[in-house]
Amino acid sequence: MAQPRVFRQKVWDSLKAVARPDTRFHLSFSEFIPDFDGVEQAIDRLSSLDAWKQSTLAFVTPDNSMTEVRRRLIAEGKPFVMSTYNMQRGFLYMEPGKVKPEEAIFAAWLDGMEHFARPINLAELTHIGRFDFLATGASAVTRDGIRFGKGHTYFDLEWGMFTDLGLVDEATPVVTVVHDVQVVDEHMNASGTDIQSDYIATPSRLSAIERSGRRPRGIQWDRLTREEILATPPLTELAHMRGIV
Repeated sequence: MAQPRVFRQKVWDSLKAVARPDTRFHLSFSEFIPDFDGVEQAIDRLSSLDAWKQSTLAFVTPDNSMTEVRRRLIAEGKPFVMSTYNMQRGFLYMEPGKVKPEEAIFAAWLDGMEHFARPINLAELTHIGRFDFLATGASAVTRDGIRFGKGHTYFDLEWGMFTDLGLVDEATPVVTVVHDVQVVDEHMNASGTDIQSDYIATPSRLSAIERSGRRPRGIQWDRLTREEILATPPLTELAHMRGIV
């Protein structure tokens, strides 16, 4: 059975024809999840879901491919939370009405989020409501919804924190937005921390996934070193809440 790094390299080779280069990392896909040609059509499919239409609070990753998701949420006045890059500065909360419609595209960029949104910690998050859906990019995703990122596991950690705090549960939809070339046919067994997607949105289709089992809950603290916990502010906050450190 192929390993995730094999999936990623095959996809990265195909992505070069459709990816939109990053301003800092160009096409070095080991450093970022790229935006891509046709992302607008993929987001059209995401926004057709009831979870989007009825959303009062969403979670969106800081991937480049999520810029259009953030822009549309801002334009529609839907509040959302975004993690900062590698969670190094925790989370940002974009409240409705904070951005003029003509400024939505600028606010949706990562630098714009830092300017228009406000920092929010885990304790505050528990007071503003539960997430109605989570949207994320990926380096690659299998047809049965197993995602692979840049080689790190930040989304899985975020899910673990959110389940611990009661912000998401088994019924909360997870949508992965990717280009069609990022969807791979190979089968991959989910690990104990992998979060299986409910939907895959691409420029050509919206695929609904029948989950193979229950998702993991909470943080598996025994998989993390003290140094890793202390290097990630939200993990440190949750660890203090739970008396871990």
